[in-house]
Amino acid sequence: MFVILVYDVNTKRVNKVLKKARKYLNWVQNSVLEGEISEANYRKLKMELQNVINEEEDSCLFYTFRTTKYSQRESLGIKKGGDDMII
Repeated sequence: MFVILVYDVNTKRVNKVLKKARKYLNWVQNSVLEGEISEANYRKLKMELQNVINEEEDSCLFYTFRTTKYSQRESLGIKKGGDDMII
């Protein structure tokens, strides 16, 4: 599956969340990661993030796609992160 992760967490936990997420996904922009991931690794990622964030202050949004066949990504302005996994 293809996953886009968008997170908004307290500055104390940003580095921890980014480090956990980069084990599974590719960083593309501030607070945004994306990439192909297995169902098992997707569950592991969510569990690891749940252990790091404070659910009363922070949020993580997951957009999941079975396929990227009909999707497209456009960018304006400077590019951040990697372009190796483009939807």
